[in-house]
Amino acid sequence: MTDAIDYQEIFREIVSGFTDADDRGDVAAYIPELVKIDPRKLGIHLTTVEQIHYSFGDSDEKFSIQSIAKVLSLTLALKILGKDIWTRVGVEPSGSAFNSLVQLEYEKGIPRNPFINAGAIVVCDILVSCLTDPKVELLEFIRETSGIPTIDYCSTVAESEKRMGFRNIALVNFMKDFGNIHNDADLVLDLYFHLCSIEMSCKELVQAFLFLAADGINPVTKTTVINSQRSKRINSLMQMCGFYDEAGEFAFRVGLPGKSGVGGGIVAVHPGKFCIAVWSPKLNENGNSHKGMKVLEEVTTKTKFSIF
Repeated sequence: MTDAIDYQEIFREIVSGFTDADDRGDVAAYIPELVKIDPRKLGIHLTTVEQIHYSFGDSDEKFSIQSIAKVLSLTLALKILGKDIWTRVGVEPSGSAFNSLVQLEYEKGIPRNPFINAGAIVVCDILVSCLTDPKVELLEFIRETSGIPTIDYCSTVAESEKRMGFRNIALVNFMKDFGNIHNDADLVLDLYFHLCSIEMSCKELVQAFLFLAADGINPVTKTTVINSQRSKRINSLMQMCGFYDEAGEFAFRVGLPGKSGVGGGIVAVHPGKFCIAVWSPKLNENGNSHKGMKVLEEVTTKTKFSIF
């Protein structure tokens, strides 16, 4: 059972303590659709494994979850392919930019982990190979395991990603040259761009990720999303690789497995206790939500709930 803590009051205390210095950062301008987002938005939602809800601000407003969705595509690929997935993508922190070509060349087309762009593209290639209609079946998997039938892609964001996706086009073709992409590059990228365009609110995001706080079973739907061992593996990967070049800093300051996205969202998990999502569009220099990082650090400091 999760200790009785008034998270609602904690959220209010944290936000009321923000100063002008906490409003730093910029929205992700390299994806044109994301520039249109109101940078003042702030949503927080926490759900315990006993399904007690706490929310603040814009927690019911949908936003583009971007790279956070890479955890869900990995989950489906693991469910289908099992440990064989690790012959094509690694499990180590990258130590370089999330869209780096340099490291990929050095390591002969095998991405360091499934959360950098190259790794997520390989996961999409696996899904294209294994599924009859990858975009439809991936979305069905997310809807069914989360219990939220309204989760969907945003076609305008996907098109915006495609128009500006020059580096990702280079990555997929580079890996294809090394033999680590098995399908048509355009087909793989279409799935990848749609994956990153998925929209959810903080409340929905928590419900979609709650299985990682409950040994692979979503407490809301009672659905076994993935077995407990693979749930542990996914949490480990989020802890080590979930925040671009800031994973170590997040572990140091927050102490929870989590994943961020350049849409300004962050989801974090305390196994056995809760899942929490924060959305604030202004990003720091590492591409993570500036206020989101601050909120999560304060939550674990005030509650003394971290995995360490």
